Amino acid sequence: MLLTALLLAQQVDNQLMPTGQLLAPAGVVQELEGARPVDMKLSPDGRTLFVKDRDALRVLDAGSLKETAKVSSPGGASLWGLDVSADGKKVYFTNSENRLHVFSIASGAWTLQRSIDLAGPEGKGNSFPCGIRLSKDGSRALVCLSLNNTLGIVDLASGKVTSELPTGIAPYDVELTNDGATAIVSNQGGRRPTKQDRTAPSAGTETPTDERGVANTGSLTIINLDSKATREVAVGLQPSDLIILPGDRAAVVANANSDSLTWIDIREAKATRTLVVKADANLPFGSMPDGLSLSPAANRLYVALAGNNSLAVIENPAGKPTISGLIPTGWYPTAVQSFGDHVFIANNKGVGSRSKDPKQDGWNSHNHRGTVQKLTVPVTLSAMTAKVMELAFVPQILRAYERIAKSTAAPLPVPKKLGDPGAIEHVVYVIKENRTYDQVLGDVKSGDGDLKLCTFPEINSPNHHALAKQFVLLDNYYCNGVLSADGHSWATEGNVTPYLDRAFGGFNRSYTFGDDPITYSSSGFIWDRVLGAGLSFRNYGEMNYSDALPKRTYKEILDAYKQGHRTKFTNNIGVERVRRYSDLDYPGWNMEIPDQARVDEFLLEFREFEKSGHFPSFTILYLPQDHLGGPVSSRAHMADNDLAVGRLVEAISKSRFWPKMAIFINEDDPQNGYDHVDGHRSICLVVSPYARRGVTVTEFYNQTSVIRTMLHMLGLPPLNQRDASSNLMSTCFTAKPNLSPYKALAANFSLDDSDLKKDTSKEALKWFAIKNTVPIKRTGMKTEKDEDNLNRFIWHEMKGWKTPYPTQFAGPHGKGLAKRKLKHVPED
Repeated sequence: MLLTALLLAQQVDNQLMPTGQLLAPAGVVQELEGARPVDMKLSPDGRTLFVKDRDALRVLDAGSLKETAKVSSPGGASLWGLDVSADGKKVYFTNSENRLHVFSIASGAWTLQRSIDLAGPEGKGNSFPCGIRLSKDGSRALVCLSLNNTLGIVDLASGKVTSELPTGIAPYDVELTNDGATAIVSNQGGRRPTKQDRTAPSAGTETPTDERGVANTGSLTIINLDSKATREVAVGLQPSDLIILPGDRAAVVANANSDSLTWIDIREAKATRTLVVKADANLPFGSMPDGLSLSPAANRLYVALAGNNSLAVIENPAGKPTISGLIPTGWYPTAVQSFGDHVFIANNKGVGSRSKDPKQDGWNSHNHRGTVQKLTVPVTLSAMTAKVMELAFVPQILRAYERIAKSTAAPLPVPKKLGDPGAIEHVVYVIKENRTYDQVLGDVKSGDGDLKLCTFPEINSPNHHALAKQFVLLDNYYCNGVLSADGHSWATEGNVTPYLDRAFGGFNRSYTFGDDPITYSSSGFIWDRVLGAGLSFRNYGEMNYSDALPKRTYKEILDAYKQGHRTKFTNNIGVERVRRYSDLDYPGWNMEIPDQARVDEFLLEFREFEKSGHFPSFTILYLPQDHLGGPVSSRAHMADNDLAVGRLVEAISKSRFWPKMAIFINEDDPQNGYDHVDGHRSICLVVSPYARRGVTVTEFYNQTSVIRTMLHMLGLPPLNQRDASSNLMSTCFTAKPNLSPYKALAANFSLDDSDLKKDTSKEALKWFAIKNTVPIKRTGMKTEKDEDNLNRFIWHEMKGWKTPYPTQFAGPHGKGLAKRKLKHVPED
């Protein structure tokens, strides 16, 4: 099989992404160093391309794609929003901190000319501006004020917001009819809720949701700019980019979370047509159309499919639209522009996280490699469509959903087909925080590690090492995401929507940990699949924020644990369905809470399960202390996490449930840690009586491999295209069980150890002062600087205050790839 053969020993490179997707973009591709593009516009004459990056305006020559200017955007960039003046000499750019930047060119140089405050006439504070369109005469700007749920009218001469017109929830894009009389706004959160709706807050606004906690409406607001009258039209989920067709009669919007486009009659304010847009109509959710461009001369509509890394070509968009083919793009296309016989595509993640010809020694996972791609049309669509189908693993995805009606096969831990009997009845999924492979397992001689980069060797993490050695060592395992905001989505949804992937310019709507319903994929969470099949589920800590009650310090909670006393905790779980299946006494995120308190709470319930003989089919445990950065030393945080993992596995392996058990232990993300192969490479421990013993597995796996394997073990199909395209982790298991239990190893360091008490040198105090600037009240950190500071602090604390930081190995860089021979194996 193509997928299995290709991924057998291949590591992430310029073609294979950490998501398991392959890239072969058509046309000419230009990398933009450090870029993560979210929007793009051409100058009216078609000669200049303006790209909205996460923190800058990038200016490119449209002919050569050479970058001619890069101008910083103070305050980052919002999800969407870019427009160009009629003369091409001014660019309007919405940022993440409530402002509209105006860039202009003078004497051949682009500069930030002015910045307009968009607080509104009543000084409402943060409005998080997104989509923008200039009025026909260029005197006003219409701006989607996402947090205000309004369309702001900005007088550009005075720099004032003169009025705000109501829209739906989280307005995103705005377009004007040619006569300038009507504005159309796409609302990613949909309509305002009624009393009958389930709701959950998104950035402070109650938003309609389904029972899973996923935002379940999308809408367009049609506004008469003279009378200020508004009409609302229901469309698909997470409506994004929209266009108005010639004649002002109809508009088309891309519904990213519904894999569809909707046509709207503007005068009648009603939807007239919906077209599903996927690489194959039979695919499950995951194509995620999020960018549109109309070529009137060619009577053609181009659609960016973020999930399929492709461009869909739609003929006759104003008549009876049909999909004529697909064109391969870079990773995660987000914006499209067409001009004459050229099509330009902005790819949010581009070529992944490395350059073929790097100009520096190494990168961290936030030194992005976004791209701009240029095509000359017409193209040979049949060949390109076939290429997209191959790169997107479409046949493999469809096969992943095939179920055998009746099977006589012997039970296996990972059944060969859905419908075959399985040997596993209970799956425990442990989600931890932020470590790369080399940071923890770089000293294991049987794996591809780098001892120099190993921050927490065996003495610091004895249980991680023992489990990797006694069971399976995975040295080619990757996290799909970058930080906690997208990491927990990858870990629980197996996908990330464009709404979240565009947010790296500033997480102003949410840095979500179960607390923004617009974030979630329409395919739902892994527990939704489990519960939908009538199986049982229990959650311990995931998507939960907690505090000690009454307030206690880390040491006080730890001392209570040592004395056998429980600590009570508050809970704050944003997804109601998760809350219903959670142990509300188990604490979620808070670096002031030791993992020993978490495992103790789990074991209290586990003993009751032992007595009753009933244990959930699927269980999630959150053990976040390996995030580090809290009130004790890094080695103490890691020792706490390591001991918690060991105690958990020991208890389960000595229980009555062990013979039919599988435990998967992994990280939500690698943050911007260091690894000599790639900054996405991370830790995954596979523990089961059916797990192979004492072997190293080099097959490519990632977070979606784990999700697909866990579901498959329970006889359940994948969630969406991403996990369906991932390979099952069959190589980690054997048909013959070994029921030997695991014995937890004691920590080699005090769990309340603090280096600050031991070392008050000038260099140590400097690094402790830097660490204290890093916020730890939310999962992950808000800025890349915070993440870099924490990783540098951890390095110096563990390796020596004056030991040089390994910048050349920080983050995803691909330095260890050359010795790995990479090749395609044809489909058999």
